[in-house]
Amino acid sequence: MIRRGLLEIQAAVLLFGLAGLFGKLLPFSPLLIVLGRVFFAGITLGLIIHFSTLTWQVKNKADLILLLSLGPLLAFHWVAFFQSIQISSVAIGLLSYSTFPVFTVFFEPWFFREKIKKRNIGLAFLCLFGVYLITPKFNWHHPEFQGVLWGILAGLTFSFLTIFNRRLSQKYSSLVIAFYQDALATLVLLPCLFWLSLSLNVRSLALLVFLGTICTALAHTLFIKSMSFLRAQTAAIISSLEPVYGIALA
Repeated sequence: MIRRGLLEIQAAVLLFGLAGLFGKLLPFSPLLIVLGRVFFAGITLGLIIHFSTLTWQVKNKADLILLLSLGPLLAFHWVAFFQSIQISSVAIGLLSYSTFPVFTVFFEPWFFREKIKKRNIGLAFLCLFGVYLITPKFNWHHPEFQGVLWGILAGLTFSFLTIFNRRLSQKYSSLVIAFYQDALATLVLLPCLFWLSLSLNVRSLALLVFLGTICTALAHTLFIKSMSFLRAQTAAIISSLEPVYGIALA
């Protein structure tokens, strides 16, 4: 089972790394890119669940509140991620976002009352040192420094998503969890259409559909599913390969 989880998360991380390229390929603001991403992901997952034997039902009020909270958190996470890439570069966005193992190493044991592994602490600080090396200037007005800060925010929010998805994956299908999060993220971001113009052509629409179905619906589901077999810290460390995949593909 652990081997299966490792294969699922490797596939998810590869697709997440590919998703970073769309921040440069699509001529839209991060809000619109994420809206298109979660919209097509939600439709895809909703259709799959509808034509399957899975149930939409949430077992208790606490789980419902958690699911409702993770949708807006997911929206903010991806907006921060694409904002980081657009104002700096794919490399800086991916590398600064990869700080999320640092947060996961300390937060997961606190949530699940587990012991912190010394090896993971060492890897966490090594990750922080890597971000320090890629930061050109510690000046808020410098776009690359802003990109690093947005990337770290994306990493922080993804850490919380990973930890809470581990809890939910013990009770619900990964498809159902991903659907609720993507659908709620869509609802949260829909109002941005009132002040942002969206001009779609065939190329942009095709890119958004691919981003939503393959790099989001499929990748998000695989990542959550792997949490049934892996600890969030393990998932976080493996996900550190995302910048490697993304930069190589870029």
